[in-house]
Amino acid sequence: MPTKIVVKNNGSLKVEGDFEIYDMQGNRFDLNGRTAVSFCRCGASKDMPFCDSAHKQCGFKSEVVARVLPPIQPKTP
Repeated sequence: MPTKIVVKNNGSLKVEGDFEIYDMQGNRFDLNGRTAVSFCRCGASKDMPFCDSAHKQCGFKSEVVARVLPPIQPKTP
């Protein structure tokens, strides 16, 4: 199953499908067979980078609607 990412209004980023997660040092998170996780967007989770529903207590608000991104600009040397 391809990876699917859902931006939840006033909540987390839900990632599901076939994926791996690494920290900045290149260490892989052991997901213990999970095929879906939610990432914190509010910054208040005590289980970073994962969501623990802290957004419900801290008043985090962010509504996102899908849109077309602008074309990628070629890099100049």
